[in-house]
Parts: sequence; C-alpha cells; structure tokens
Amino acid sequence: MSESESDSEIEMVVAIVRPDKLSDVKQALAEVGAPSLTVSNVSGRGSQPSKKGQWRGEEYVVDLHQKVKIECVVADTPAQDVVEAIADAAHTGDPGDGKVFTMPVSDAYQIRTGKQGPDAV
Repeated sequence: MSESESDSEIEMVVAIVRPDKLSDVKQALAEVGAPSLTVSNVSGRGSQPSKKGQWRGEEYVVDLHQKVKIECVVADTPAQDVVEAIADAAHTGDPGDGKVFTMPVSDAYQIRTGKQGPDAV
C-alpha cells in the first residue's frame, strides 16, 4: 500500500479514559483546534487491577471499570496533535489511564448542509 493510499484526509481518534479526566481532555482538544467530540459512558477492563468489595456480607469482584469513550473526527487538525493532547490531559501514571486509537474515515456527510468529505467535518 502506498503512502497516499494509507493516508486519509479524515481520521477518527477514539480514546478510552478515566471519567474524572474528561474535563481536562475537552479543554486540551479545544486548545489544539478539535473541539467537536462525542462522549459515551462505557465499562471495560485492561491493565487496571480488579477491586474487591462486599455487599450484604457477600464478597464480589469488580473487574469492569467505568470509563468514558471519546470520539473525535478531524480533517483540518492533525490526528497526531489530537492523540498527544488526549494522552497528556488523561495521564496520571497509574494503571487504567486508558488508550487512544486512530483510524482512517473513508467519508463524512453533514446532514444539515449536505457537505461531504473533509468539508463535512
């Protein structure tokens, strides 16, 4: 695959981070020129250790941790700038800080205006 085939004008950055870091991430994205985002509450597990708790005398294990999923589609802002902004803002140094993924987007369509491609982003 040539370099031009692997590079997309539109990219999606998806991050899974701690809920308490969402405000910092939103501010960091605005500062790099990528203020548009979608946020979902999710749960999952990775390297963050499970926690044990008790309820009504029974012990249970919590191995799915509450996180937020941030999706940010960019065309004019370099995806690497977005990744770095998220990583810096979400970093605590402890297990469970999260992950960031980047993927190409083949097309975009803005419903209100009918714009397509990078103009729709």
